[in-house]
Amino acid sequence: MTKPSLPDLLHAAVDAVGGTERPGQVTMAEAVAEAVDDGSHLLVQAGTGTGKSLGYLVPALAQGERVVVATATLALQRQLVERDLPRTVDALHPLLRRRPEFAMLKGRSNYLCLHRLHEGMPQDEEEGLFDQFEAAAPTSKLGQDLLRLRDWSGETENGDRDDLTPGVSDRAWAQVSVSSRECLGASRCAYGAECFAEMARERAKLAEVVVTNHALLAIDAIEGAPVLPPHEVLIVDEAHELVSRVTGVATGELTPGQVNRAVRRCAKLADEKVADQLQTAAEGFERVMELALPGRLEEVPEDLGYALMALRDAARNVIVALGSTRDKSVQDEDAVRKQAIASVETVHAVAERITLGSEYDVVWYERHDRFGASLRVAPLSVSGLLREKLFAERSVVLTSATLKLGGDFNGVGASLGLAPEGMATAEGDQPVWKGIDVGSPFDYPRQGILYVAKHLARPARDGDRADMLEELTDLIQSAGGRTLGLFSSMRAAQNAAEELRSRIPEYPILLQGEETLGELIKNFAADPRTCLFGTLSLWQGVDVPGPSCQLVVMDKIPFPRPDDPLMSARQKAVEEAGGNGFMAVAATHAALLMAQGAGRLVRASGDRGVVAVLDSRLATARYGSYLKSSLPEFWYTTDRNQVRRSLAAIDAAADDAK
Repeated sequence: MTKPSLPDLLHAAVDAVGGTERPGQVTMAEAVAEAVDDGSHLLVQAGTGTGKSLGYLVPALAQGERVVVATATLALQRQLVERDLPRTVDALHPLLRRRPEFAMLKGRSNYLCLHRLHEGMPQDEEEGLFDQFEAAAPTSKLGQDLLRLRDWSGETENGDRDDLTPGVSDRAWAQVSVSSRECLGASRCAYGAECFAEMARERAKLAEVVVTNHALLAIDAIEGAPVLPPHEVLIVDEAHELVSRVTGVATGELTPGQVNRAVRRCAKLADEKVADQLQTAAEGFERVMELALPGRLEEVPEDLGYALMALRDAARNVIVALGSTRDKSVQDEDAVRKQAIASVETVHAVAERITLGSEYDVVWYERHDRFGASLRVAPLSVSGLLREKLFAERSVVLTSATLKLGGDFNGVGASLGLAPEGMATAEGDQPVWKGIDVGSPFDYPRQGILYVAKHLARPARDGDRADMLEELTDLIQSAGGRTLGLFSSMRAAQNAAEELRSRIPEYPILLQGEETLGELIKNFAADPRTCLFGTLSLWQGVDVPGPSCQLVVMDKIPFPRPDDPLMSARQKAVEEAGGNGFMAVAATHAALLMAQGAGRLVRASGDRGVVAVLDSRLATARYGSYLKSSLPEFWYTTDRNQVRRSLAAIDAAADDAK
């Protein structure tokens, strides 16, 4: 039998999901197939509406080797596993003469732990375990969540937290889940044969396509012990998020509260002398942290250095002691011991990492109004890690609607550890790659306007922006509501919401944090007169096609804060190496967010609207052209009267179409 052609396979899959074949999707599928065939790497920018998931799934399924697809968001994971993959597999089955299996795999703490559910969880204050169902008042929210979890445990087939609807609080879930470090292991657990996490791993081992998240991909790369099954092809969707997710996994943190929990958990299990040593070290660390001021520590202060060495040494002694002592008076001792060791190992690992003082790490203090001070350590760059771990021994495809910044892929490529496109050679130590932009099915110049409020005063950090609020009010009134407000800080979003609620009460203002994100987006989409204001997650997480979102406003260019320890350290490192730190770090960060934010406007072929940037620097600063070239090709203007007329016309057309 002749092998089915890629166009035939793609056509069948597109029909199955009820979509429309796009030229960009065909181009993408051909490029993915070519990269997989020759073992090279590919960066694909595929605009909203391209149908990029089929653009990579069809060639990946056709080649017959195991594929891992890593995404950043739960929404896309669910779309792949519940919609795209089942329909695509059914459609391709008659052509491929085989039915590829697929599975989703997440970190262990995402699955219900039957041991913890049935045997209770270790508590901090006393030895042994306690029954969390008895401890929580049945009338409390926690008690109700726990009772619902117990009922759900008898119904669920996979124990995946994300399949529980409605969800439960993090606090409730923590009572019935374990981290990989706390897990007893299937062979030592009474519930090992029924373990949901183990079953998910077994399904993944048998599947041809494994869908996972960026965090698990990062853990697989960083920790050495393989978490994902062996695979020949890796596809990273929402790839613009990968560097920040890997950085998050590679970041360590120490707080006095965390250290004290570790002390309590090991107190009854370890020799008294060893436990007292850790207690003394914890008290010394807490005293140092009481005086901590937020900011980067270019060198570890002497008092902090001594406190960390004491913590490291005491934690190491406790880990040795916990491994060799037994106490049969402790109920379910293995579980109690495992949690205690996991807590102390985390303390030891972070304390040792900071004490060793790698030049490739950034250390800083943070202070939170509610939680107090914390000590954090993160890699200066993850590019070397990604180059070494991500691109070795497999073909990698990275795709997103926003990978091409300032006109090329080199900025994102550099953050992934790739040499500038075209400079790598097969003989060198740099991975061979190419980037393609397959465009978008949308007619951006006809569907959208990019308006820059050039007349506004240059925004000052934390300064009064009365002129910006005046402009925002006028724009919302012209648009008839229908506004998504993307703010560079939560304080700015709150101030704007408070001010505009009194100025234009006829247009309801929803504010991030006042309700769950899902509820806010649902209510925003339901009423065209409503506006939604918020910060980071709204820049990337809103998909509202139609007349409810016809004006997207950015209050200012979202550069990192000048006092952000990690970003400023990365910028300084680029400058010391002879590069332009501002463009490589701050401008790239801003361009990525602005491209994502502007992408909220046009989500369907019938959408019309305006992206308004209330920051004159986009029109006047030298870096403005770099940022603008990272955005969709909207029609550009700085004429405020023209924009008001356009918004009013779009509003009237939407009303007429009702």
